[in-house]
Amino acid sequence: MLPSSVSAITSFTPEDLTRTLVIGSLVLLVSVAAVRLANKSGLPTLLLYLGIGLILGEAGLGIQFSDPRLTQVFGYSALALILAEGGLTTSWSSIRRSVAPAAVLSTVGVLVSVAVVGVAAHYLLDLNWQVAFLLGAITSSTDAAAVFSVLRRVPLPHRLTGVLEAESGFNDAPVVLIVVALAEGAAHRNESPWWLVVIEASLELVGGAAIGLAIGWAGSWIAHRVTPTSSALFSLAILSLTVLAYGVADLAHTSGFIAAYLCALVIGNQRLPHRQATRSFAQALGWLAQIGLFVMLGLLASPKRLMDQLVPAIVIGVVLLLLARPLSVLVSLAPFRFTPAKWRSCPGRVCAVRCRSCSRPFR
Repeated sequence: MLPSSVSAITSFTPEDLTRTLVIGSLVLLVSVAAVRLANKSGLPTLLLYLGIGLILGEAGLGIQFSDPRLTQVFGYSALALILAEGGLTTSWSSIRRSVAPAAVLSTVGVLVSVAVVGVAAHYLLDLNWQVAFLLGAITSSTDAAAVFSVLRRVPLPHRLTGVLEAESGFNDAPVVLIVVALAEGAAHRNESPWWLVVIEASLELVGGAAIGLAIGWAGSWIAHRVTPTSSALFSLAILSLTVLAYGVADLAHTSGFIAAYLCALVIGNQRLPHRQATRSFAQALGWLAQIGLFVMLGLLASPKRLMDQLVPAIVIGVVLLLLARPLSVLVSLAPFRFTPAKWRSCPGRVCAVRCRSCSRPFR
């Protein structure tokens, strides 16, 4: 007997490939067109991609997709590419002053958000503590794909943009560790005390950061001395380095996500040849990963089950929006000089561009 994964591959025929390519191409074309619609309507593009997945899924065209393991594999792959794109296209000068507050937001802020949502879920929805905190961990992280795409077209104060970019690149790593630990605890596969989990997560983050920085510096040194004449080959090599950082860190039982982001951040801020071509290639892969990830999540969702959980979802959403997120920001940024009065709205596009270039708050 062949394993199920092998038998599934051997049963995939050329006719299946043709249908898959046709559907995939149409989804990509519709998703690209949806970006223009999103820019005009103000809707998040990722929400439109989720909608496309729902239309294609069991309640729409009837495509069946319910494999959580495959979703995890594709999700991890897409997130690694999204973080690599974010690192390669982020300027260190724009986030240098924001690294400390972003690091606190992505750790302390995440824990505050998890705690607030967990307590609310326990008392308002009558969930047990493990499931309540797991729900808090799942909803605590800002989505890197959404933040990177929004910040590219919304004019915000220079320092605030840097904090949001850095935080969205940092926070996936600790959140994934927290979610995995809580999920294993809920499944009674991990009985470790909470302080030991915190120590292990901290070591994984530090180890992943060290591996990502090391591969980034080593890769930059090699790229300076061994540069292909083809910009396409060079772009492939640079993206391969970020994926290598993820893989090495994961094999070392550290955080692959923080490794991929920091590796890309180091490489993206070196004066390497073919820099613009590399960034364009990374952005294209980032868009492809975003589209694939959120269309897949839409396919995985079941509208029938969603309706049953509509009220609990609204309750958690309100708690997250009005209490957990504001409190996590206030606690995390208390040591830093962030005040609401400092960031006033910009009266026009010209001022927004000028403020971004001179690092001053909007006037």
